[in-house]
Amino acid sequence: MFHLKGKTALITGSSRGIGKAIALRFAENGVNVVVNYVRKRSDAEETAALIESKGAKCLVVKANVAKDEDVIAMFDVIREEYGRLDFLVSNAASGVLKPVLELSSRHWNWAMDINARALLTLAQQAVPLMKDGGNIIAVSSLGSVRAIENYTAVGASKAALESLVRHLAVELGPEKIHVNTISAGAVDTEALKKFPNRREILDTARERTPMGRLTTPEDVADIALFLCSDLASMIQGQTIVVDGGYSIRA
Repeated sequence: MFHLKGKTALITGSSRGIGKAIALRFAENGVNVVVNYVRKRSDAEETAALIESKGAKCLVVKANVAKDEDVIAMFDVIREEYGRLDFLVSNAASGVLKPVLELSSRHWNWAMDINARALLTLAQQAVPLMKDGGNIIAVSSLGSVRAIENYTAVGASKAALESLVRHLAVELGPEKIHVNTISAGAVDTEALKKFPNRREILDTARERTPMGRLTTPEDVADIALFLCSDLASMIQGQTIVVDGGYSIRA
């Protein structure tokens, strides 16, 4: 249906969570995947085995996307192994959860580097490999437009990420490269476990979501697949919210 067989995708932070779900959904549709991780190689190798079980090729690359030298080295490997890239999903994220008055410049810069600036370096490296056009997707969150307790630095970095997507969309559109953002609602991933009020966040989201359930990593993966298909050929520079209607309630 999506005609993606034989294409190649890099998904950052894809050893677990949303990134893993996107990697598996792509593999199910014939896309060869580059799994990027920074800490646990065992998680990345487990994901790679699942990808290969679906008949797709998989390359595992360790790289901290906040470091330009790591990103450049990762693309050297991709260039040598595949010689091209069709899809880039900037999913890796991090940040410190603190009240605004307790944030230091180090906390701020870390969130901005890995959540926003990384996309700039990734795109600069990816575009030369997208010879026949391609798709770039950034994974964001509702914290980019809503005030969430202790989420100041991360939320600001996600807002910067969405702005960068719009600028990339304008510049890369003539090159037949689509650039869009997926903004996910409350998803019960490893990242959410860092929130001291995790259970409250999940319970509230479930109660306030018109569809009656939480957003899953697979829900986000389905939209990523759609955005990389011909069905989304006129969607450019947009932020697609996947939250079951949670964010439309006052």
